[in-house]
Amino acid sequence: MSGTGERPVGIDELLERVREGYDRVGPEEAYDAAQAGEAVLVDIRYAALRERDGLIPGALVVERNELEWRLDPQGSHRLPEATGHELRVIVICNEGYASSLAAASLHSLGLSRATDLIGGFQAWRAAGLPVTS
Repeated sequence: MSGTGERPVGIDELLERVREGYDRVGPEEAYDAAQAGEAVLVDIRYAALRERDGLIPGALVVERNELEWRLDPQGSHRLPEATGHELRVIVICNEGYASSLAAASLHSLGLSRATDLIGGFQAWRAAGLPVTS
């Protein structure tokens, strides 16, 4: 953005900015919301990490590069779970960084209840929540 007079934003500042736009959730809150049918867990980790560490039972696996296509309620390639803009989506990456940017991207599509898991899959596993191999 040369010529605009704005300084470039580093990734740490960008993460801080996007996270101010929504309330992130911890592992127990994510688990409870999914169990109650109040949220859809979406695992965006790449295949090697899923194979190494396992899966969260019931979570949708959507590669990060397909996320917006699969969750946009108006999109032609949406998943059946992408029922409307009021859908509460909890995005899960490995450690809770990429998921923040992904949640912000979902917000730009009108999914205003999208959020992400603080600490990602590693925090979920550390909390002793269910994981399958």
